[in-house]
Amino acid sequence: MSFNFHIPLSFRDLLKSGGIGQYVVQEVLPLRQLESQLSAFQSSFRAEGPLAVLQHFDALYSIVHHFRSLDTALKEDILDVMVKVTSRHASELPAVLEDLSLPQPQRNAHLNTLKMTCFLLTQLTEAFEAETYKAALGNVEPTGKGKKTKSKMDGFNWEMEREKVLQTLTHLLQLDLRRLWSMSVVEEEFVSMVTGCCYKMMENPNIGLAKNKSVRDALGHLLGVMVKRYNHMLSASVKVIQLLQHFEHLASVLVQAVSLWATEYGMKPVVGEIMREIGQKCSQDLSRESSGIKAIAAFLTELSERIPAIMMPSISVLLDYLDGDNYMMRNAVLTVMGEMVIRVLSGDQLEEAERNTRDQFLDTLQEHIHDVHTFVRSCVLQIYNKIVQEKALPLTRFQSVVTLVVGRLFDKSVNVCKNAIQLLASFLANNPFTCKLSSADLREPLEKEITKLKELKEKLQEKRPVVVISPEEEWEAMFPEVQEAFHVLKDEEVEGDVQDDAETPEELCEQILLLLRKTSYKNAILLVQRGASRFPGHALFVGSTEDEAMLGILEQIFLGKLPGSESTSNDEDDSAKADPSEESSEQSNQETQSADLKKLEMLVQYLTDAYNFSVKIEEAIDVISKMMYETAVSVVQEVIEFFVTVSQFGVSQAVLGIRRMLPLVWSKEPGVREAVLSAFRRLYLCANGESDRVKAQDLVRNLSLLMVDSSAAMIQCLEEIVSEFITKGEIRPSVIQLLWEKFTQKSACSPLERQAAVMLLGMMSRGQPEIVVSNLDTLVAVALGDNVQEDYQLARDVCNSILKITDGQKSSIGKSGTPFRLPKDHSLFVRLTAAVAGGIGQPGLYWLPFKETAVKLVYELAEEPDEICAEILQRCSRIVLEQLDSQEVGSTLPAFHLTHLLSLAGDIALLQVVYLERAVSSELRRRRVLKEEQEAEKLGSGKQSKSKGNESTMEEELGLAGASADDIEADLIRKICDTELLGGQQYLSAFLPLVLQICSNPGKYSDPDLSTVATLTLAKYMMISSDFCDSHLRLLFTVLEKSPFPRVRSNIMIALGDLSIRFPNLIEPWTPHLYARLRDPSRDVRKSSSLVMTHLILKDMVKVKGQVSEMAVLLIDPDQEISSLARNFFNELANKGNSVYNLLPDIISRLSDPDCGVEEEAFRTIMKQLLSYITKDKQTESLVEKMCHRFRTARTERQWRDLAHCLSLLPFSEKGLRKMQDCFDCYGDKLSDDDVYNSFLNAVGKMRRGAKPELKTLIDEFEQKLRKCHNKGLENMDGPEEQIPEEPQSARKNPTTKRRPMSSINGTQKPKDDFQTPKPATRKNTRKHVVVTFSSDEESDLEAELSEAETPKNPTPIRRTSTRSRAK
Repeated sequence: MSFNFHIPLSFRDLLKSGGIGQYVVQEVLPLRQLESQLSAFQSSFRAEGPLAVLQHFDALYSIVHHFRSLDTALKEDILDVMVKVTSRHASELPAVLEDLSLPQPQRNAHLNTLKMTCFLLTQLTEAFEAETYKAALGNVEPTGKGKKTKSKMDGFNWEMEREKVLQTLTHLLQLDLRRLWSMSVVEEEFVSMVTGCCYKMMENPNIGLAKNKSVRDALGHLLGVMVKRYNHMLSASVKVIQLLQHFEHLASVLVQAVSLWATEYGMKPVVGEIMREIGQKCSQDLSRESSGIKAIAAFLTELSERIPAIMMPSISVLLDYLDGDNYMMRNAVLTVMGEMVIRVLSGDQLEEAERNTRDQFLDTLQEHIHDVHTFVRSCVLQIYNKIVQEKALPLTRFQSVVTLVVGRLFDKSVNVCKNAIQLLASFLANNPFTCKLSSADLREPLEKEITKLKELKEKLQEKRPVVVISPEEEWEAMFPEVQEAFHVLKDEEVEGDVQDDAETPEELCEQILLLLRKTSYKNAILLVQRGASRFPGHALFVGSTEDEAMLGILEQIFLGKLPGSESTSNDEDDSAKADPSEESSEQSNQETQSADLKKLEMLVQYLTDAYNFSVKIEEAIDVISKMMYETAVSVVQEVIEFFVTVSQFGVSQAVLGIRRMLPLVWSKEPGVREAVLSAFRRLYLCANGESDRVKAQDLVRNLSLLMVDSSAAMIQCLEEIVSEFITKGEIRPSVIQLLWEKFTQKSACSPLERQAAVMLLGMMSRGQPEIVVSNLDTLVAVALGDNVQEDYQLARDVCNSILKITDGQKSSIGKSGTPFRLPKDHSLFVRLTAAVAGGIGQPGLYWLPFKETAVKLVYELAEEPDEICAEILQRCSRIVLEQLDSQEVGSTLPAFHLTHLLSLAGDIALLQVVYLERAVSSELRRRRVLKEEQEAEKLGSGKQSKSKGNESTMEEELGLAGASADDIEADLIRKICDTELLGGQQYLSAFLPLVLQICSNPGKYSDPDLSTVATLTLAKYMMISSDFCDSHLRLLFTVLEKSPFPRVRSNIMIALGDLSIRFPNLIEPWTPHLYARLRDPSRDVRKSSSLVMTHLILKDMVKVKGQVSEMAVLLIDPDQEISSLARNFFNELANKGNSVYNLLPDIISRLSDPDCGVEEEAFRTIMKQLLSYITKDKQTESLVEKMCHRFRTARTERQWRDLAHCLSLLPFSEKGLRKMQDCFDCYGDKLSDDDVYNSFLNAVGKMRRGAKPELKTLIDEFEQKLRKCHNKGLENMDGPEEQIPEEPQSARKNPTTKRRPMSSINGTQKPKDDFQTPKPATRKNTRKHVVVTFSSDEESDLEAELSEAETPKNPTPIRRTSTRSRAK
């Protein structure tokens, strides 16, 4: 039987009749016969071997045909049999292939067997794969035969078997099977059948799982054999691209396979073919398949990490993608370049061509740092990060790359900024210069080495050796000319007339030498001839008639080698012997100096690079430190990590970044707070390889340096961090011990270090109060002893440290526990009283803050603190009176005595109120609750018998009773404050006449400190009683308006903020005067006022009205800090519903007012910020309508321009445009103004971008309408002048748009009684409304500004009036 088995294109093609001699399946056997047929085949296989397939192929084909209906056991059996057949055939084929005498029929039989076996095995493999994949999708068992079948499958796992199948095929195909085919050419169908099976297995999404690694390896090896032995390279390269385009998960799988083919199977050309196929893909085609692009980009990226050297020759085919639109392909190509730089083109041993290639790659990467796409910029920075970490970036490029990266810190993209910070941190961590990068430390050695280099160059230039030509070299150079002159004389036979005065041969030789040096060769030759005739017996002229002898005589004379002059020649030889040694030593000296010069030049270049690098890093630090408070958490975390790295390299500006990091400990983001704690833990707590004592010293020193020149807010942030560490037990006892040693001066330290030690002890006591409580006597004895007057600063810090324990005690005791207080005769209070009284008469700077802290400590820790403070005040008053009595007649008491005394009285007055409302109130509540609990315990047995309903009723009644009791206690304390504290019998009232006299007579009491303290004391007294506050508000506001001292005005603003919270109804009529301070000429007053008003407005303590425009003016304040505060205010206000939207009309009206507004450019800057908060379409539509109607009441062209500009800033929608069209009559006559016209064009022009065709038509019609009206207006303006009413000159020039100076407000020419206390507010409902209003949507016209009765009768005039007041 002779036939040829042709591999079909599809499985069912074998059932169709083919050509002559082509095998066809005769019959597909029914399902019931398959098991017996398989048994028959197994028997035949055992007897005949693999060739039994030829007889039983139809039965095996039928089994595969009915695969889905087969029992699992039969499927397992057929797979096992076919694997055995293939394996046995692979073991028998080597002998067949080696037997060249094998008859052709037998060779054909083995070939058919090979094809049939591989066909059946691949078909089975694909069937198992398909069934497994469907089962995974449906989450069911591969078979559907029920529990019985499921139990038979327990021992079979296709995922385990397919690796065996692949290994069997690989073993078979590794043989030289081409010999079975005629012409040794394997048919393409056979190759496609095997490889197609492999590619279908790859399509399974689970192929990339870690458990399938062995299967991926087996597939790679099988395809590698096909690529290498069966000419599958071109087909494989095309197939790889197809798979990547359709299956995104195959990127890493194919990378593994391709790298295996290129390395283990030596098929490097396949990499080039694949890259060529990718390079030939059109960018537009790839853009339609986003998943395909992503897979190809991932494939290139991962392949470059494995075999960059093999990819490098073909990189040129990918360069076109760098100019394409798809950013993923740009990222992939740039990543490939980066990997080649790292793995192939790094090191110092590169050839010139490789160095040029590396430079080209790095240039390309640098160009794409400014790529238009965010992801590309981020990717390039990541690539550079890897290059720097692998130390593959040439030193010559450090400066340029760092400069570019610093520029990326200003990028709008968060990811780019984050990657730029990471890259700068990598530059620092891997810099080749030094471990301590400080430009200040590097500048001095650089200047020193530059000076040395300059001196060495000057020295070498002076000693530059002169080139000496030896006589032999000189004769060799002139010999051709001498020879030519000799031949000329010989040919011409000229007789010279040269003079010959020599009497001896020696004189003649001197004449000849002189002629040779003068290049008079002919005369020299004539003298030699004449010497031979005159001195025939002389040894020099013997044989001079011969040509060679003549030239030899000239040479001897020129070189000085004369016969008979042996001694001379010997001397010359000796000198020649001596000279070379000197020359060699001088030459070696010069070589040494040249080597030193090169070393010095290298050192200078190194220091220059290091200095420039450190300068750039410090520049980056300044930028990055400002990014510390970004909203993106990831950026903040990178900034924190960067400063940790910077600190480790000793950069001087690192401390600034660490300090800016401190407030982040209060961040609401857990990630940011944890990053800050982790940073300080690494910087200060994680010191390795040192003793506990050294670690403690380093920690204390570093924390002390951090506190130097830090503000109180920064100290509080550091306190939170230290408290966190001490609570978690991360600070060792050795640190606490060292701090106590420094405080008690057992360990030598400076006063600043001692002060820092006290502050650190106080910080730690917050988390562990025992640190201070157990050593309280030591603190008191050392800091508050007899020498307390020498260092009030240390005493203040000790008091602050003792105060810290009250926080810990309060949290540990809770609400029901007895408060921690010391008896009033405790040594602490005795020493505090003496310390405060002892410094009242000293003009020191630190007594005031110490006194304030001491009084606060008394009220926090003492029992009956009012008695202690009364004693302190009495003693201090007595001392001041004694000083007054001791003054001579006509002399005055120094102002600081009164300053200290009044400051003490003010602090005691304020803390007395705090003590009553907090401590006393809490104690009353605690005692009442304790009493109720005791009574409840006594009645407990009776209550247990009541029902649950009665219990709930009783609890409600008790709750009401508790609330009523709280109100009674609060009223009691309020009554004490109003009637008793400032009564005539109280010691605080004794100082009131003095305070009022100083505040009322600023001319008499002109000392700035005294004025400041007196006004603060007055404000603190006003915090006690509402009656006293009401009666003295006029005085306080008078001082606020008229005081020439910015300190006084600033402190009064802060005090008024507190008074607004305590007595809001009293302060409310005076609100315009609070707003007026926002235009104070003093920067400090404006800052304080902005902080106070921000707090009051955001806490809803002040009704927000049109006067908030004063806050808007601060947006353009020349002081950056104040403008930043104003910007933060509006950011917070924008988060409170529609607040900014409701205020915008009034703000626009006030700021564009020609009498009291701002300049036009400033107005535009302010409105750009404010209108950015308008994001809702409804708000935009409403504002458009309001502003358009406002054109009717606008009085000047400046107001037209302002309104039009505001319209151009709004985010328009189609409805907004229609609103503008509906209101065209309101502003149509104003379009003749070019600025107004251009603003309207800009407003509608923004809508063109991305607009639909219908909207574009509407925009075109509106623009035509605008243009027509504008041109018509211009034509009218060109007409007769009488048709146009002339605008006042003041309106055209608009000279009054500048901010009005505060001098008019603070003027002193008003009568003294121009202030009048506001009367109780009464509302008038008879206000006449105008047609066009410009108020907020939330408030009515009556609520928008104070009525006449609510406003003070004669207040300081506020020139800014609202639109409504003008409309009246």
